[in-house]
Amino acid sequence: MDLAFTPEEQSFREEIRTWVRANLPADIAHKVHHALRLSRDDLQGWAKILGKKGWLGHAWPKEFGGPGWNAVQKHLFEEECALAGAPRVVPFGPVMVAPVIMAFGNAEQQQRFLPGIASGEVWWSQGYSEPGSGSDLASVKTRAERQGNTYIVNGQKTWTTLGQYGEWIFCLVRTSTEGKPQTGISFLLIDMKSPGVSVRPIVLLDGEAEVNEVFFDNVEVPVENLIGEENKGWNYAKHLLAHERTNIADVNRAKRELERLKRIAKQEGVWDPATGGATALRFRDEIAKLEVDVIALEMLVLRVLAAEKSGKNPLDIAGLLKIRGSEIQQRYSELMMLAAGPFALPLIHEAMDAGWQGDQAAGAGLQGFPGGGVHCAPLASTYFNMRKTTIYGGSNEVQRNIVSQVVLG
Repeated sequence: MDLAFTPEEQSFREEIRTWVRANLPADIAHKVHHALRLSRDDLQGWAKILGKKGWLGHAWPKEFGGPGWNAVQKHLFEEECALAGAPRVVPFGPVMVAPVIMAFGNAEQQQRFLPGIASGEVWWSQGYSEPGSGSDLASVKTRAERQGNTYIVNGQKTWTTLGQYGEWIFCLVRTSTEGKPQTGISFLLIDMKSPGVSVRPIVLLDGEAEVNEVFFDNVEVPVENLIGEENKGWNYAKHLLAHERTNIADVNRAKRELERLKRIAKQEGVWDPATGGATALRFRDEIAKLEVDVIALEMLVLRVLAAEKSGKNPLDIAGLLKIRGSEIQQRYSELMMLAAGPFALPLIHEAMDAGWQGDQAAGAGLQGFPGGGVHCAPLASTYFNMRKTTIYGGSNEVQRNIVSQVVLG
């Protein structure tokens, strides 16, 4: 196993780094580096910039309009974007539904849907979880009854991330109740502007409405929006979930946030034992443990890439990547909170929108408060938001069962 990058790969990295830093808007990078709220325009604006370059679908093969990069090139691209402060690409279109359409959709569906995904023009949402169907996804109850050339859809989806912006949604729907639950599920693409579709926000612990409930009340969906065969949607869902769980690991964001954690620790005086004493020494121990785990996660990712590059079939470890990546995300958000102490507590949306959290130069301080600077970003918001990572995309408890069966035998 060779984990070293070749000269050609290093040259590719420099090319990506140069382009990203020249084209990533500075205001968006500032928000990402300081964990400030990203608007729809921020997220879709960056997506369109990538789309114009042909890199929004950076993992796509050439036959579908992608760059045709190998696994190592895709990793280097994602790493340089993360380190530069680019927002994570909203995955539902280019990372999740697009591979399903490529693998199981017909030529007409590919020509109809893929261009809008590749350009960043069309915002997709995911319709998997339901109030009673989360980790047990095979128990979905949203019903699609065929009437001629139309499906009539009734039911509810929940935890639909950024569904308030969605224009299309891919859904698992029940088309049969015969046999095993998995055999009666189909994969439908639904226009969210259709009559009968309604979206209701769910306000989370951090005060944001990042997720939503989506209701379907006699929604008419053309039969040509069915991907693959009726009642075979479970197979397509498993194909998609492998992409989602690998994406959740996001080792590149962890590397960027690790550096942010160090900046906060230095700003708050809990980095240098010479000035922070035993408290700083113990805190640096915790950061060191986290850094070791981030490096180990990166080595695991590189191990998979090395196997792919050599033509070997890598282990099916999407669940393992998801477990470790999600736990690391929670740990760095917790350590940021501990480092900032009382400065991590404010969660005043009006103040954040006004720009006073995160915009100060390091050490400038907040009016009426000592310290200040990089720690003034909404750390409480990030901490609360990261509570979800070990649950969504398949809970870590379920993923451990899968890993024990698939990897360990």
